[in-house]
Amino acid sequence: MFQKKVNITRVHKQEKKEELDTVLIESPIDIFVNSEPLVNIICLNKDLKELTVGFLFSVGIINEIDDITMLKIDNLKGQVYVELVDSIDFNSKIMELTPVSRVIDTTCGIPSPWRNLIKEKLIEAEDILNLNTQFVVSSELIFSSIIEMQKETPLFKETGGCHGAAIFDLEGNLVAASEDIGRHNAIDKVIGALLLINEPFNNKILTSTGRLTGDSVLKAVRAQIPIVASLSAAIESGIRLANSYGITLIGFARGKRMNIYSNPKRIKI
Repeated sequence: MFQKKVNITRVHKQEKKEELDTVLIESPIDIFVNSEPLVNIICLNKDLKELTVGFLFSVGIINEIDDITMLKIDNLKGQVYVELVDSIDFNSKIMELTPVSRVIDTTCGIPSPWRNLIKEKLIEAEDILNLNTQFVVSSELIFSSIIEMQKETPLFKETGGCHGAAIFDLEGNLVAASEDIGRHNAIDKVIGALLLINEPFNNKILTSTGRLTGDSVLKAVRAQIPIVASLSAAIESGIRLANSYGITLIGFARGKRMNIYSNPKRIKI
């Protein structure tokens, strides 16, 4: 269960009215990898398989879905159990993180220790990063993708307390969409959805309702997604990463306007 009805007193035009309102429920989800407690993620208890796969990929524990031999979800306990192929040894640095560092809440993205692990993974893979692909898409495709994402993520409209993310192909076809209280969790969920179907990332567009922070853009860099667009603003840390790795970063994509913060050559007006 990830939402419930609560009694509220609504005030409108100096009148009070008793009503039922829908609110979202934050749930702590513990992910165990090879029987070891890895991370506690505060999230919307929805699409947990996609969230787990996307998170493990984003922080560099796995590179593809075949790196996972077993994934089991216990919704009653709020736990996810993952077994990895024998060739993966993730214990060295990750298991040194303090318990506090291994909690990811819904407010400020990923803590610094996790962020540093992602950056180390990107440095290791720098010779294979290929975000300078020279395709062009129309601004209309960006606008239509943002609109479609909003249609496919209705919890924000219903509750005002949720973020959405979606991934589209270069023709504007929806490949995955998901929602979460945390904008970074929503992105992990759609990344996980593509990994589960072995769909490539380097010819896709990622859309989001959230701010384009360094944490969000890091996930796109890790997945090698060349275009990232959001309803919301870009933050300097996100712009800096987008420029460094060749991502086209777009903010305030609403109606018929957008701000392109980096690599505008991929967008045709």
